[in-house]
Amino acid sequence: QLQLVESGGGLVQPGGSLRLSCAASGFTLAWYAIGWFRQAPGKEREGVSCISARDGSTYYADSVKGRFTISRDNAKNTVYLLMNSLKPEDTAVYYCAAGLRADCGYEYDSWGQGTQVTVSS
Repeated sequence: QLQLVESGGGLVQPGGSLRLSCAASGFTLAWYAIGWFRQAPGKEREGVSCISARDGSTYYADSVKGRFTISRDNAKNTVYLLMNSLKPEDTAVYYCAAGLRADCGYEYDSWGQGTQVTVSS
């Protein structure tokens, strides 16, 4: 059974950091592009970042560029999203998803259940 499980969310003060993890089971995560998405209450889901399986290229939304870093540990079958300098507007449920291809920019197939990130003082 293909499964993605996110973890690492929580409550953090503005300016703080969190590292989200996306652990895969039932498939080899290294073969697929992995994306991070988020959805805030009352807003549409938006893409945050993606890492390619083909060459490790990374992509970021303008709103998080310079603050977030995506990485993958193929030995652990896990992708991470390090979030620094967090802002209240980063508050959302964060999801990871596995793409249908090795490169970013295509449809995503398998989704995790999400992890809540709340940035508040």
